[in-house]
Amino acid sequence: MLAAHNMSYKPTQTLAQAQSRAAMLFAIRQFFADKGVMEVTTPILSHAGNTDTFIESVAVHFHQSGKLATGYLHTSPEFAMKRLLAAWQVPMYQICQVFRDNERGTKHNIEFTMLEWYRPHFSLDDLTEELRQLISIVMDKPIAFKKLSYADSFSPLDIHPHRDSIESFKACAIAHDIHLDMADDRQGWLDLLFSHLIEPDLGKDMPTLVVDYPLATAALAKAELDTDGCLVAKRFELYIDGIEIANAYDELADGDELFARFTADNAQRQQLSLPIMPIDKHLIAACDQMPPCSGIALGVDRLLMVRDRLPSIDHAIAITTDKA
Repeated sequence: MLAAHNMSYKPTQTLAQAQSRAAMLFAIRQFFADKGVMEVTTPILSHAGNTDTFIESVAVHFHQSGKLATGYLHTSPEFAMKRLLAAWQVPMYQICQVFRDNERGTKHNIEFTMLEWYRPHFSLDDLTEELRQLISIVMDKPIAFKKLSYADSFSPLDIHPHRDSIESFKACAIAHDIHLDMADDRQGWLDLLFSHLIEPDLGKDMPTLVVDYPLATAALAKAELDTDGCLVAKRFELYIDGIEIANAYDELADGDELFARFTADNAQRQQLSLPIMPIDKHLIAACDQMPPCSGIALGVDRLLMVRDRLPSIDHAIAITTDKA
């Protein structure tokens, strides 16, 4: 038997931090109850996985009808919730545990808590206002958002992300003593510059919405032309104190287009020697029945971090994966 003094059973979160988290979750549920948004529960384990090349799913083995099968712990409840949305056509939300492999740091844990909600017939502006109301309640004070386009966020670097060349991105990285090589991956270079030189300062003065992301980052969002005539993704991200808190889409409900995007993701995965992910055919089938809507995913642990000024996500989670 392992001696008790060789292993700490204690949680990474104090009782006071846990009580603050519980109060925040209660306030979130009350917020949606008051608005008539239904809470739902969907499976954590799925036969399909996330094809996004920058997200690693946790694979698990289980037995089904006596046969060994491989499944994936969801990286978001998005796919299953959209099936409910297509069938029921009502606003809904979910608070659940999600999993992203190989992610650990002061802002990352492999298992974390996500709040996700969908609003039929809401524009992104409508969803922005609802998010502002929710953040105001969580923070217990009136909150205003600043809006910043992805292109304008690169202005301090004297770069236009939609128009300039990979060579200019590389030169900027080297000038700032960043020596990672993203080769011919245009979005990879932009992600590198954004995460190292832009993101840490976002939302320092006030919560900031970054809008009009490159089309390469559209994922499950629609596309449109911005005011400069560049094709961009209809989505936004919310940053507070340099931390990404939420990610919203004007949801794409075109099954053929979505299948093409997933297939392209898997082609890129193959080039990068990453596992090919099974595509969620149920989601593809549900797409054409989905109402026009906007949807958003919010990191509950990170929101608690910024609200309570916690130095690490460890204090926002009762027991982190490495201690579980």
